[in-house]
Amino acid sequence: MMPLRTLLGLVFAGLACVAQAAPQHALTLYNEPPKYPADFKHFDYVNPDAPKGGIFRQAGFGGFDSLNPFISKGVPADNIDLIYDTLARQSLDEPFTEYGLLAGKIEKAPDNSWVRYYLRPEARFHDGHPVRAEDVVFSFQTLIKDGAPLYRGYYGDVAEVIAEDPLRVLFKFKHTNNRELPLILGQLPVLPKHWWQNRDFSKGNLEAPLGSGPYQVSQVKAGRSIRYQRVKDYWGKDLPINRGFYNFDTLSTDYYRDNTVALEALKAGQFDYWLEMTAKNWANAYNIPAVTEGRLIKEQIPNGNPTGMQGFVYNLRRPLFQDVRVRQALSLLLDFEWTNKQLFNGAYARTRSYFENSEMAASGLPDAEQLAILEPLRGKIPDPVFSQAFENSVCDGSGMIRAQQRQAYQLLQEAGWRIVDDKMVDTTGKPVSIEFLLAQTEFERVLLPFKRNLSDLGIELVIRRVDVSQYITRVRSRDFDMVVGSFPQSNSPGNEQREFWKSESADKPGSRNTIGLKDPAIDQLVEQLINADSRQSLVAHARALDRVLQWGYYVIPNWHIKTWRVAYWNHIGHPRISPAYDIGINTWWIKPDAKPAIEVLTNEQTEPAGVEQ
Repeated sequence: MMPLRTLLGLVFAGLACVAQAAPQHALTLYNEPPKYPADFKHFDYVNPDAPKGGIFRQAGFGGFDSLNPFISKGVPADNIDLIYDTLARQSLDEPFTEYGLLAGKIEKAPDNSWVRYYLRPEARFHDGHPVRAEDVVFSFQTLIKDGAPLYRGYYGDVAEVIAEDPLRVLFKFKHTNNRELPLILGQLPVLPKHWWQNRDFSKGNLEAPLGSGPYQVSQVKAGRSIRYQRVKDYWGKDLPINRGFYNFDTLSTDYYRDNTVALEALKAGQFDYWLEMTAKNWANAYNIPAVTEGRLIKEQIPNGNPTGMQGFVYNLRRPLFQDVRVRQALSLLLDFEWTNKQLFNGAYARTRSYFENSEMAASGLPDAEQLAILEPLRGKIPDPVFSQAFENSVCDGSGMIRAQQRQAYQLLQEAGWRIVDDKMVDTTGKPVSIEFLLAQTEFERVLLPFKRNLSDLGIELVIRRVDVSQYITRVRSRDFDMVVGSFPQSNSPGNEQREFWKSESADKPGSRNTIGLKDPAIDQLVEQLINADSRQSLVAHARALDRVLQWGYYVIPNWHIKTWRVAYWNHIGHPRISPAYDIGINTWWIKPDAKPAIEVLTNEQTEPAGVEQ
């Protein structure tokens, strides 16, 4: 017979499991308490009494030819995600916590084998049709079947999705060690089954889709502009999660082919807000009376996010870049110090880590916890991972990089490259010519000094600038030698790492594995990171992965800044407290007593939905 103490222990353990599986208002990664309790009124970073109204005018780059952001075809319009609601939404001042949106309650299995979402009965699409579990199932299955490759990676561990009743949907998992998966499913955009079932989801077009979110498309001028209207009877407008959000009556985006032209349009009052990405502009381009007089406001907002990695990305699918010595040699020829001094006004710091600006960035030598992760891979990963701290080459800022060029030349010789008739030739005897694919004119001035440094070693760099549509098509089809690429990171990296680094994503058109990485050791590190069972373990696994990526020389690291640089006209207001991990633009508003820089015609705010070709 089982002892009474043991029996009682099992009873209490069972009760604890039941309690743990009880529906909650929020989900956290490691079951820690969320910042906001079930009865919270609003997030700390909003103005709950923000005025509603007005038009918020923004600028887009290039153009667009699709209103379907979920597929790998076409260029989707900016802000199209605002027409959709998701099951839950992440707060902007916690590393990774989600609060129910379409789902009022969320229930997670104690052993992480399933998650159940309880839909709010009042949730409605814009046509009044209720949001139901069958819409959730349809959305999941459609994204898996016809959506971009990232969805198959994100949802790969889902074994089954079941509509248990009209307001309950259950996701069963193949494995129990993917702690992030319940939260990833919370980010699922819910599509209306009744609207899509007679349409082809796999083809992008400019038909305004039906959603359930705070905005709906009101006007489309193909490739030139898009306008959204706030849904006045939006079903979720009074939820605590939405209080203080979505204050503009109208969102308008005009597209510019050139960011220099766009900046001049901002200064002329043609639109209201600009996120400045160019240090030279931030230092010199705003010396105008509107800024001096306080009508156009320049502000730097602290950015608490990991900056991730931006860099010149090698396409490893090209034989030219297979040898790590070649990749290391070329990386030596970027003179960041001169570039930062002469082109960026000293505004940037050099990026070293793929998890820059976070505790997950590897530095120094690996500690015991990281060594336990890395030792089983010895011989399969670069040897310096164990013995050296990775650092970028540092130049003196003079523009003369003789030492780096000598080191690069030695590495290229070791890789079998040589000089013939003043031209560098590869191991096959073919002169080396590298095409750098580019869409933004601003990067040309950065690449020209790099081109000169390569030319000194007999290497030709061809800068090929194309329009946005062609650029996206070529990158998706992997038709490039090098590009400027970015690998953004969150404070809780997880399943998206498969899209960045795993072998299975390398050959998927449109995946985020721009590099073309196919390395079993990196595959293993990615899976171990995803399956980390604590914050401490996650940090250790991220640092271990970071070290291997650094020593692989898969990109030439660029630079970063720890603030958002924004310029906006003073008829725009924003909350006193900014969220730690976002600009929070959807919490901003139009000041009722202020006039825009240029008056906007009233009838423009109420134009009927339609598409102009």
